[in-house]
Amino acid sequence: MALLDLPADARPREKLLARGPGALSDTELLALLLRTGMAGKDVFALARELVDTFGGLAGLLHAGADDLRRIKGLGGPAKRAELVAVLELARRALAQQLREREVFCSPDAVKQYLQLHLAHQPHEVFAVLFLDAQNRLIEMEVMFRGTLTQTSVYPREIVVRALERQAASVVLAHNHPSGTVQPSRADEALTHTLKAALALVDVRVLDHFVVAPGAALSMAERGLL
Repeated sequence: MALLDLPADARPREKLLARGPGALSDTELLALLLRTGMAGKDVFALARELVDTFGGLAGLLHAGADDLRRIKGLGGPAKRAELVAVLELARRALAQQLREREVFCSPDAVKQYLQLHLAHQPHEVFAVLFLDAQNRLIEMEVMFRGTLTQTSVYPREIVVRALERQAASVVLAHNHPSGTVQPSRADEALTHTLKAALALVDVRVLDHFVVAPGAALSMAERGLL
């Protein structure tokens, strides 16, 4: 079933224009983007499948074109490209927000940004947000992958990157694929090692976030920094 086959008051576009985007469910918003389903699967069923397959909108925002190709009904390149473009716009909008204002004026935006980039990685990754003197985002870089320990995360490389970007401070972040955001003793030890190394070049560590699907923890807020 296509959206045009629905009664006018049930069409997501008309509902959005009449009542605003907040009136639409996640499924309806996706259906509006998809426009049509396929034989045996209407557009709402296809939208629901996307939400369910990727564990909600947060998971979908991390999906790439290859991930979407596995969904029956998204085999065509045009529809996949449109959806990937919208998802990338969401990521870039959050990045722009962090570049234009002090990062910690909007801590929720930081958590959302990190969740979009890190939470759904299948393995552990360690990222650094390099900030300028006004605590605005210069760049985020994923620097290490795999099991993260003090021996697999190299302070020297982070120090070099911070100097190259003329960063005044950094925010550290890594994910827990297990789903828990409780920092381990190793996480705490690593944080203090990096804090001491960066202090030698006058770069402050403002926070260390642990992220997982649907959750993020600030070690600074927990008094662990």
